[in-house]
Amino acid sequence: MIRQASPTDAHKLSELIILAMGDLAVKFVNGQTDQASKLFEHFATQTGNQYSFENALIWEDEAGICGMILGYDGVHLDKLRAPFLKHLELTYNFEQRVEDETQAGEYYIDCLSVFPGQQGKGIGKKLIKALTEKAALMGYFTTGLLVNKTNVKAKTMYTSLGFEVADIRNFMGDVYEHLQYVSKTS
Repeated sequence: MIRQASPTDAHKLSELIILAMGDLAVKFVNGQTDQASKLFEHFATQTGNQYSFENALIWEDEAGICGMILGYDGVHLDKLRAPFLKHLELTYNFEQRVEDETQAGEYYIDCLSVFPGQQGKGIGKKLIKALTEKAALMGYFTTGLLVNKTNVKAKTMYTSLGFEVADIRNFMGDVYEHLQYVSKTS
């Protein structure tokens, strides 16, 4: 079942965000691996930031939370990212330039993740479909995301759902393909 995330989901959200980001999560805490979970759990409980529970949909079954998708209006990226980057600077002395991942006119999928034991069951696809439908109901007919050029499996899933390569973006030292899905109801 898909539902809106709540602050009580913060611990699992942080695990799933880190799973989605991989090495990128550790870059944010300047290599302090043990701090990544604490960082994302903190922001998942708060409102008004890109990793907030308010931006996340959860897939949950009788066993508990299996996956999540996190997205927001790209026009709000700077506002949503500001508290996160300020915290990184003050707490972890983080000074790396963080390029824009999205822009106005796009509902952006920041993170999508399914726990390893639950993968291969279509949960990721269902979460993407739910978020693109939610975005369309709010008037956002273009949904975008970044996928690392080396992540062929993820790109294959996205393109099977109708996402197409819009451009190439550099983000924190890696090269990503910026994929977009345009809703048929636009």
